[in-house]
Amino acid sequence: MNMKEYILNDIEVLTQDSLIKKSQDIFKILPITHIPIVHKGVLVGCISESDSQNIEENSSCISEYPHLIDFFFADENTTILKLIKLFTDNQTNIMPFLNDKKKYLGYYELNDILEIFSASPFICNDGISIVLEKNKKDFSVSEVSQIVESNDGKILGLFISHEFSDTMQATIKINSEDINEIIQTFRRYNYNIISEHKDDFYLQDLKDRSDYLQKYLDM
Repeated sequence: MNMKEYILNDIEVLTQDSLIKKSQDIFKILPITHIPIVHKGVLVGCISESDSQNIEENSSCISEYPHLIDFFFADENTTILKLIKLFTDNQTNIMPFLNDKKKYLGYYELNDILEIFSASPFICNDGISIVLEKNKKDFSVSEVSQIVESNDGKILGLFISHEFSDTMQATIKINSEDINEIIQTFRRYNYNIISEHKDDFYLQDLKDRSDYLQKYLDM
């Protein structure tokens, strides 16, 4: 995938000599959280909407507020997962893009990147998602793969969905005709199954036993 196809350039960038009023006017028109500030083709940083709107002296220059300039960017080596993290960490919907010489070329827009991610095989391909939980020190991606593949399954994707002090949860998407056998194998290897599955015979057996016990107690 050529990510450069998604670089946009339709927002007028600011300079350090731009007035605060100019940034405020842009924010009133466009639903963006930041505006890039560029000097001779080099990214200086970005100013946020909230910081811009809180400045009362709107006839002053941006250069008078260096402490309000946030510096973040993506380049051609930034993966899509790293890109999403950058958007999240900086609470922005605009991500400046720099070339290998650190020159500003444009920006990514958050919605475009999320659409790319949502079209990935992990999201789009049919499959069954299982949420596993295990102690951090015992969790092994290679073991997870071995369990799935030894039961004639195929892993479509895996990511760490939650992390706690001693345990971690992983969401794994699987293509398999017998998901129950995979689930039971995970249990034999001491993985907790957090997600619920209609083909989980173990849970059905527990339910049947519980119903039988309840009937016995009600006699």
